[in-house]
Amino acid sequence: MEQPVLNEHNKQEYPPMHTVEHILNQTMIRLYGCPRSRNTHIEKKKGKCDYTLPTPPTEEEIQKIERQVNEVIARHLPVEISFTNRDELPAGIDLSKLPEEATQTLRVVRVGDYDTCACLGAHVSNTAEIGTFKILSFDYNAPVLRLRFKIIPDAR
Repeated sequence: MEQPVLNEHNKQEYPPMHTVEHILNQTMIRLYGCPRSRNTHIEKKKGKCDYTLPTPPTEEEIQKIERQVNEVIARHLPVEISFTNRDELPAGIDLSKLPEEATQTLRVVRVGDYDTCACLGAHVSNTAEIGTFKILSFDYNAPVLRLRFKIIPDAR
């Protein structure tokens, strides 16, 4: 199959952190019904994501987010990439952050049965490659929750 022509990607992500961002986004959707992060900054050593929530989460809820992300990582889910015409996308894929000039063919990333989204970034091939997700801190300035996090690599 011929490789589709896609928009250029201007970032060099660290695959484990970028993949955990996908898992965190889907966890927030499932727990709070909010959209994917609207403001994200991911580096190798740390990351932050902003979510729109009507009320601040409790400390227990923050621990639940961390626990659920780690449970997904521990499932050792495959991370698969496919190419799809934007008119044939699976239901529920949010294209609101897609640039206007994006090509008709989109790259779709699936994290097992947990998350599916259009993405040009670098990812691991299996969640077993991620390590342990740790929320470092959070703050809430209505209506934005900012989560700061890192990955603790597994000892190998």
